[in-house]
Amino acid sequence: MTEVLPFRALRYDPKRVDLSRVLAPPYDVISPEERQALYDRDPHNAVRLELEREVADEAGTDYGAAARELSAWSKEGILVRDAEPAFYGLRQRFVAPNGETFVREGFFALVRLADYSERIVLPHERTLAGPKADRLKLLRATHTNLSSVFMLYEDPDNQLGEQLRPHIEAAPIAEGEDRAGVETALLRIEAPEAVAAIQSFLATRSVVIADGHHRYETALRYRDEQREANPKGTSTGHEFALVYLANAYAPGSLLLPIHRVIRKGPVPTEAAWENQLSSWRQERVPMPDPDAIATLLKEHLEPHGRAPAFAADDGSGTLRVFSRATDREIAIRIVHDEVIDGVFGLDIDAVRGGALAYAKDPIRAAHDVRNGRGSVAIYLNALAPEDVFRVTGAGEILPQKSTFFTPKLPTGLVFRPLEDSA
Repeated sequence: MTEVLPFRALRYDPKRVDLSRVLAPPYDVISPEERQALYDRDPHNAVRLELEREVADEAGTDYGAAARELSAWSKEGILVRDAEPAFYGLRQRFVAPNGETFVREGFFALVRLADYSERIVLPHERTLAGPKADRLKLLRATHTNLSSVFMLYEDPDNQLGEQLRPHIEAAPIAEGEDRAGVETALLRIEAPEAVAAIQSFLATRSVVIADGHHRYETALRYRDEQREANPKGTSTGHEFALVYLANAYAPGSLLLPIHRVIRKGPVPTEAAWENQLSSWRQERVPMPDPDAIATLLKEHLEPHGRAPAFAADDGSGTLRVFSRATDREIAIRIVHDEVIDGVFGLDIDAVRGGALAYAKDPIRAAHDVRNGRGSVAIYLNALAPEDVFRVTGAGEILPQKSTFFTPKLPTGLVFRPLEDSA
């Protein structure tokens, strides 16, 4: 089902740059302050390809600036193109929010683009039009995949991982540490038996987009434009996209929750909670200190596991923990239907209009409520990998920002020009 190819990466020459100084977070999580810091960090930081120094004014974004930088860095030898195609293994060592150390292993590849209707590449979240228009203009200008789509495959027994073990643990071709403290090692996987193992394993499976839905749908749009413009063209580069693939069930594929902060709407009354959520069990937990929220969630929310459960915090000093005795429904969907819409009256249009804020850190969400940046925080448990595959396997999608795979995949490890498929 999933066709993948090795490719000739365009990447930083480790003799010319310190990889730690040129890596950047994904463009869509970079704040204006961090953008400036990354620009100042190194004259060749990857952020200069993804984002202009400042937010665009009325003159608009100069997408050609990225193309000019890309060309200049290549001419200077800052970026070099590998002579032979390969898959590129990636090891990331990181510390989780609970203090535990993990290692996530995966690899970069080219994947043949497929419409969602083909059920080969599966989405799990909704997308917005604005980011896709922006990324399409950048792709048209650079003709290069500057960052990859993060995809997951199912391998509960780690069959492919064991086959790739000698190659993933080999000496890296580049190493670095990003600003979040994630240690990164990049490797070439080029042995014929390893390449064949990857291709044969994925040929019988579909994959799920974990992060980068906008980038994938942008690649689809660009592919269709190229097909229309050159119906008899021989170039196939636009038929593939740069992706990073990881086993959803591997210990390092850490899936964390994204909490919600209600920006609009009054705090529900006692009667509203009782009437709207009469089928839910409610536990009230004293919460005098917002900095204690992580501990309280671990003690009172996490034990509910995959069953529908959430906690609500209106800043009053009491945390309400709601749960329901069923494990057949996906909690995040029930919370959006029965709480965000049912209790607060925020339908999908209101959510898309900015009625919600999203927080990966529960302490930040708790302080947002107390600082007037929201009326109620809704805390959630993380989904399990099988939940994601169950939803996508049924042809369904989850609400926007339902999942947070950590760590984020940095930009700057590999780039991929589109002029050929490999």
